[in-house]
Amino acid sequence: MTLQQPSRNAKTSGLSKMSASQVKDVFRFIDNDQSGYLDEEELKFFLQKFESGARELTESETKSLMAAADNDGDGKIGAEEFQEMVHS
Repeated sequence: MTLQQPSRNAKTSGLSKMSASQVKDVFRFIDNDQSGYLDEEELKFFLQKFESGARELTESETKSLMAAADNDGDGKIGAEEFQEMVHS
């Protein structure tokens, strides 16, 4: 996986073709602690495992991707932000 904008990764991976309901299901699956938000570790794990052979992201890369998707600046990605990222 190359480091790209989150929405670009979603497009190249096929996530952007999913319905809103399917994307919510993916979000729930990624949200390992069922908090209703994705934190840096959940995002990092998802991005690494989503594409076969993907390298582990650096802390800086993870923070950059998190910031790009975290529209309200609360340090985590909510379900709506995840939907926006996937479908943008």
